[in-house]
Amino acid sequence: MSGTHKILLTGATGYVGGKLLERLEMEGHEVNCLVRDPGKLAKTGAKTKVFVGDVLVRSSMWEAFQGVDVAYFLVHFLHETHDFEAMEIEAAENFASMARSAGVQRIVYLGALGNERDGLSAHLRSRQDVGYVLRESSIPTIELRASIVLGEGSLSYDLIRDLTEHLPFMVMPRWVSTKAQPIGIRDLLDYLVHSVDVHIDRDEIIEIGGADRMSYGDLMREYAKQRGIKRLMIPVPVLTPWLSSHWVSFFSSVDASVARKLIEGIKSPTVVENRRARQIFDIEPMGASEAMKQAVQHVSATQVEGAGTLFHTLQPARHHS
Repeated sequence: MSGTHKILLTGATGYVGGKLLERLEMEGHEVNCLVRDPGKLAKTGAKTKVFVGDVLVRSSMWEAFQGVDVAYFLVHFLHETHDFEAMEIEAAENFASMARSAGVQRIVYLGALGNERDGLSAHLRSRQDVGYVLRESSIPTIELRASIVLGEGSLSYDLIRDLTEHLPFMVMPRWVSTKAQPIGIRDLLDYLVHSVDVHIDRDEIIEIGGADRMSYGDLMREYAKQRGIKRLMIPVPVLTPWLSSHWVSFFSSVDASVARKLIEGIKSPTVVENRRARQIFDIEPMGASEAMKQAVQHVSATQVEGAGTLFHTLQPARHHS
């Protein structure tokens, strides 16, 4: 596959999908955006068409798939409080069925790093189960597995930013020491864009990450360094994901139910374990310091006002009653 393509993009109203749409338009591709709420979609280019549909309603996707040769699956249901795993599988099955019927030649999916031997959380397991469904579609599929995305608007980055900005004293439960391999949004978009044309024989699971392995705690320290602020981080032996998600949601824009899913996933290492990405992509990902520097440049004055205390982190329930 080479040249320009007609592409179906799901998730265009989300953080990664919205930025990917801009890149695909810059590359000259025709893009069909499938969205539930077109009002949430930013301004589109002349070669982009918007279709209203829902990946949970198979028939609503048919028109958007017409003439498409590459389809991106960039949806998740983290904000759902019940049965999000079942919803993600159903969405993937619907998507794969429509892609087969429409004659799509390639599927590109953004999933999650993590090894089953480490006991994956429901969120990470669901991300990998979705990849399995898409690979079983009989359509050549590229599944990019990534860890923390460093960029303003990424849920994981927003969590790091908000906690570091608002808490001069931070309790550090054990989950913040687990290793991850964060990737800058610019590098992630490069992988996604080049997945349209890169040669594959069949299906590929490609683990991608930045140049460094770091924990959430390391990333908070790096964020503080980039911002020129001092933060005291105090380790504690026990702080459950449930309790952590509540004090996180108090000081962050990330919803408590979403925060809990993210934190449960942090308990498992999310690092690159094979070099397949280097074999088929001509991409040299940047280190965490440079990626964080680029992300921090977008921090606005309104996001850095105010500060909390360690005492406040221990009493979030009072503010949610």
